[in-house]
Amino acid sequence: MSTKTYIPEHYAPLLNLYDTQKAIGLLKRVFEDTLCGNLRLRRVSAPLFVEAASGLNDDLNGVERPVSFDIPAAGRDAQVVHSLAKWKRMALHNYHFPVGEGLVTDMNAIRRDEIPDNLHSIYVDQWDWEKVIAPRDRNVDYLKTTVRAIVSAMADTQKTLQSVFPQLSVLPQIQRDVSFVTSQELEDLWPDASAKERENNWVKDHPTTFLMQIGGALKSGKPHDGRAPDYDDWTLNGDILFWDETLDRAIELSSMGIRVDAAALDRQLTVAGCDDRRQLTFHKMLLANELPLTIGGGIGQSRLSMFLLGKAHIGEVQVSTWDDETIDTCQDAGIILL
Repeated sequence: MSTKTYIPEHYAPLLNLYDTQKAIGLLKRVFEDTLCGNLRLRRVSAPLFVEAASGLNDDLNGVERPVSFDIPAAGRDAQVVHSLAKWKRMALHNYHFPVGEGLVTDMNAIRRDEIPDNLHSIYVDQWDWEKVIAPRDRNVDYLKTTVRAIVSAMADTQKTLQSVFPQLSVLPQIQRDVSFVTSQELEDLWPDASAKERENNWVKDHPTTFLMQIGGALKSGKPHDGRAPDYDDWTLNGDILFWDETLDRAIELSSMGIRVDAAALDRQLTVAGCDDRRQLTFHKMLLANELPLTIGGGIGQSRLSMFLLGKAHIGEVQVSTWDDETIDTCQDAGIILL
């Protein structure tokens, strides 16, 4: 397999190895505190694995295999999480969070079928957050307001980082003015382009973008990208994208959305051919309106670190496992993989 690693011409890290570590630590503290303030979130503990029979694991695009193992002492089978999209909603129910407040946690996952490249690793680290909302909040305006609050937290974090590490000031400033566009609008503009090409075409001219409505079929009959049918409402979700000058491409830093209510779950399970999930505990509770209405998402910790520190490869900000060709390519380019 040939490496998918891209080395930007004349690339050189802006921070040395130890300053990179210090900057990552500062970034994570500042961003989490700012995000919690902007969205009214409280920190909780989260699982590394869940019971396979619970239905709480995130099925992502429906084809990724979870890392599974048996627990002889408990007589149960478990799965390392792909994300905490469904677990968080159950946690809000168990903690009895009120409307307008939510939780944030560190999510650490293994995605064994991920194809590693500059932006992807089999190890995934995110801030997973979820917030209880009222029925009146299940609308596009509320979604957009939340997106702007997250972007503001990112921009404030960048400002702090650049004050402590002036070397980072050569990087473009995050634009707080968010461009909102739907996946169908991108397909209408570039019907013959791939999904990633459409994103690059748009985000290059709109450096801070929220791409909305991902998961459902477009006019072409294909979705812009896959989404599991049982967490985001495909009409009220999206990705936060930025233009990354280091990699000269659009980079996704967050996937998020207003979550399915009973009606949206019923509809999306049928469309996705996943009606068998109706018998799982989480899905039964949701269809019976026993879980709170929520909005939530995941924000990549390594991705945000890459972006704010001007790094070219995700292995510069996280420890993972790479193929020999990637290791050799990075070594030849002077890129230190942690």
